[in-house]
Amino acid sequence: MQAGQVIEPQTGDDRLAPSGSNFESGAHLAALVEGSDDAIVSKDLDGIITSWNPAAERMFGYSVTEIIGQSILTLIPEERRSEETAIIERIKAGERVQPFETVRRRKDGSLVDLSITVSPVRRPDGTIIGASKIARDITERKAIDAQLSRQAERLRQLNRAAQLVSQDLDLERIVQAVTDIATELSGARFGAFFYNVLDQAGESYQLFSLSGAPREAFERFGMPRNTAVFDPTFRAEGTIRSDDIRLDPRYGQSEPHHGMPKGHLPVVSYLAVPVVSRSGAVLGGLFFGHDEPGMFSAEVEELVGAVAAQAAVAMDNAHLHEAARVEIAARARAEEHLQLTLAEMRHRVKNTLAMVQAIAAQTFRETPSAERQSFEARVRALSEAHDLLTERHWGNVSAGEMIERALHAFDKMKPGRIAASGPDAELPASRALLAAMALHELGTNAVKYGALSGDAGTVDVRWDIVNHDSRDRLRLRWQEQGGPPVAPPLRIGFGTRMLERALRGQGGSAEIEFRPEGVCCTLDFPA
Repeated sequence: MQAGQVIEPQTGDDRLAPSGSNFESGAHLAALVEGSDDAIVSKDLDGIITSWNPAAERMFGYSVTEIIGQSILTLIPEERRSEETAIIERIKAGERVQPFETVRRRKDGSLVDLSITVSPVRRPDGTIIGASKIARDITERKAIDAQLSRQAERLRQLNRAAQLVSQDLDLERIVQAVTDIATELSGARFGAFFYNVLDQAGESYQLFSLSGAPREAFERFGMPRNTAVFDPTFRAEGTIRSDDIRLDPRYGQSEPHHGMPKGHLPVVSYLAVPVVSRSGAVLGGLFFGHDEPGMFSAEVEELVGAVAAQAAVAMDNAHLHEAARVEIAARARAEEHLQLTLAEMRHRVKNTLAMVQAIAAQTFRETPSAERQSFEARVRALSEAHDLLTERHWGNVSAGEMIERALHAFDKMKPGRIAASGPDAELPASRALLAAMALHELGTNAVKYGALSGDAGTVDVRWDIVNHDSRDRLRLRWQEQGGPPVAPPLRIGFGTRMLERALRGQGGSAEIEFRPEGVCCTLDFPA
């Protein structure tokens, strides 16, 4: 018999006497009613029960003799009796009440979830004399629906927990959110999250967050020790779930309290879940308590375990973020210190070079003015090269920028007469300083004797990076033209000797050709 089928048994004296096919039809109908798994109940318009099948007896616990003649309200909880009034009104109007879900009361007082269909019962002349109810027990289906609903809600809560903790990188906010969510999901009276933190000195200490109880409820008892009950959690040996922790053989074994300290929150049901990093390090533990026994199921244990796993990932991320923040701050302080050091060094180098110039001025008072000026120019060139290197923290510098700075004074003196070109390349500080001094010497000689001494000569400076013996080398070529005719000098000057020696000391070389059309110098040293 399916829910929704209309069974219309006769009531009281209105039963028809069986005869012929009517008898066979009635017998068949009675067999269906007797064998149905659904409760089939008839009542008159006053709500008095007139028929009661075996399924109704099994469902509600009343025998036929106990219930026939009783009001249908016997089965209806007080708060739902308005349903019966509405049903009778519709039956009297000749309407069939489509299946609806409700709750009815058994003989033992327990409630049962039902799906009920109600149809009018008529005499042969069509007069409505009562109603027939078909009731199907949907307790199992409701339980499944409730379980699915709980699972959906818990999945929603887990997703909410994942979103909350994954979007935050603040450790304190993460652990508080995890504690609140896990306490709510577990149904605990209170929950606590004890977790480990490293200070700037690398020392470990423990903090805690709390949900469901005031903080002072824990603060006066101090942090939990590795007692027999707590130790498995702090060692990540697994989850501990107890319907009554007071009955656990590990409980009460540690001094001085041998159990809960006086004034501690009452704990009967107990659940503790370790929070373990991806590296295997124990980050802390989630602890939950309830003052009634048997409050934490295996389902709750699994749910809190999932929250603990999410918490571990979020805490790992927070630790990485904090470590990065500390490192960035340390680097910023180091950079600031470096800038101060470089500024101080720059200042001291300038003072030193100024002192050298002053000493030279006193020492060379009797020497020709040209020689004194040449020496001072070299010192100034060295000072300008130091300025660029200081700006670059004495690391690599651009070859183009160094060459441009070294030639700036000469280009300013003879505008448009110097052309420089070459690829973007970087030089270490020592090589850059050497290149700058070499170009200064070449420029000085060009202004005094070469292409830049007149009004028509030009200088072409080109550089390139070449590979020699699997090592990169900077090759710089200085070519003068359009100046006075050139002849080899009778002696090698101080600047040329200094240039050649310095280059050899750096593993390089200098080749100077005194061509009639102009001096050509090729410098070669490791890049």
